[in-house]
Amino acid sequence: MTGTGRPIRVLCVDDHRLMREGVARIVGVHADMEVVGGASNGEQAVAQFVEQRPDVTLMDLQLPVVNGIEAIRRIRQIDASARIVVLTMYEGDENIHRAFDAGAMGYVLKDAIPDDLIHVIREVHAGRRSVPPEIEAVLDARAMQPSLTQRELQVLQLLATGKRNKEIASALGISADTTNAHVKSIFQKFNVHDRTCGLAEAIRRGIIHISWTMRG
Repeated sequence: MTGTGRPIRVLCVDDHRLMREGVARIVGVHADMEVVGGASNGEQAVAQFVEQRPDVTLMDLQLPVVNGIEAIRRIRQIDASARIVVLTMYEGDENIHRAFDAGAMGYVLKDAIPDDLIHVIREVHAGRRSVPPEIEAVLDARAMQPSLTQRELQVLQLLATGKRNKEIASALGISADTTNAHVKSIFQKFNVHDRTCGLAEAIRRGIIHISWTMRG
């Protein structure tokens, strides 16, 4: 229970109805917490937060309209003390870093439900950061890796759309030689030798994402 004696009020944000219903069932069997609302995209999440003022918000990252990380930022702008737990199937180091940078306090992988979820809700509600050891290890490993520059991120995003180096140069208003140098630098930082492996590594780490509309 909260300090007022009422249950911990939980908002669940996920674009899959079955996931929201499943979380509600898992949470509902515990007397000290209850799900008070749900949202299927980031825009709805912000609106539901304002309406319900939950104690803890469970936030998926891959959401339509407004993604989960941006929704976390917006909620934290509304209430700097908002307690948010990322609930996702993604464990790329960039996803995790961005989520905590936006203001998340906990991180639960969907395949760990229900084992970790209730514990993390209680920990975050109590004001404590709750991160599984394996997620901390991913963050530690990320800190040891060279980061991409803003321009390299732009080049990488265009590579992901299938553009050739000359097309990227034209889109960014830079020379072909400069574009080639950026691509080479990206490959070196990822320790790969071609764009297919480079894009696979970027997706694995969560630096770029496959559109949510393509998911089955």
